[in-house]
Amino acid sequence: MRIIIDKRDRAALFRDRLTQSMGEKGATQSGLARGIGVDRSTISQLLTGDGARLPNAQVVAECATALDVSADWLLGLTERPERLADLLATSLTMTEAPRALIDETIFCWHQEAAGYKIRHVPATLPDMLKTREMLRWEYEPQLGRTADQAIGASEDRLSLMARSGSDYEIALPVHELAAFIRAEGYYRGLPADIRAEQVARLRALYAQLYPALRIYLFDARRVFSAPVTVFGPLLAVLYLGRHYIAFRDSARVTSFSAHFDWLVREADLGARDFPTHLDALAQEAGL
Repeated sequence: MRIIIDKRDRAALFRDRLTQSMGEKGATQSGLARGIGVDRSTISQLLTGDGARLPNAQVVAECATALDVSADWLLGLTERPERLADLLATSLTMTEAPRALIDETIFCWHQEAAGYKIRHVPATLPDMLKTREMLRWEYEPQLGRTADQAIGASEDRLSLMARSGSDYEIALPVHELAAFIRAEGYYRGLPADIRAEQVARLRALYAQLYPALRIYLFDARRVFSAPVTVFGPLLAVLYLGRHYIAFRDSARVTSFSAHFDWLVREADLGARDFPTHLDALAQEAGL
């Protein structure tokens, strides 16, 4: 519901915030007056008046620009003093996404969100659930001789993430799990022994961690999601392939959370059904 602020209250708030921002900026009345092209007496009236009168839009805008704050904040329309461009810069960032197991950026995001629920739609099977041989098959073509070192570092970080106290909800397309078990598509050429070991690890981890770990399987022909991770209420990260786009403003994080919850509601197989479906696929493939 929209709250209407009394004119006197808004005028008083403007005076308080103008005084605050001048103090933080180290601006004097004379200096601010020169900076925005008005008389010093005008600034004095803005700071000491006790009525309901507000300055015109031009003066408010010039004050905001000179003091490096937003005009909306001076007028009490927002609680964030940053200007719109600065807000966008902090609420949306794009970082490089190297072809690696767990890069430093992702690891820091997990540390930041320790204790919060983490919702994840992976691009393939989730890295944190993969066996060493599965990781080597997948990443050795890119990492070469450094694959073992990278896998060891990744396992250490994944272990820390698993002990973070966060619940993990993972939404995975049904066809992704089937393609892995049958060695189709992305997983073509994956040896049967590696697939069998990976199935056993998935089964064991799920039995050990459920319900802190919950995997939902959705039909990508009915619902779709790009790879995305929501780190509690803190941020949502969209994976593009070469880059991550990270959103920190609460409205977008809430929107991504709602998207994930929609995937869960529409899932063909719920978290309790995952082990049974995994075993059925593995038996069908002779694993």
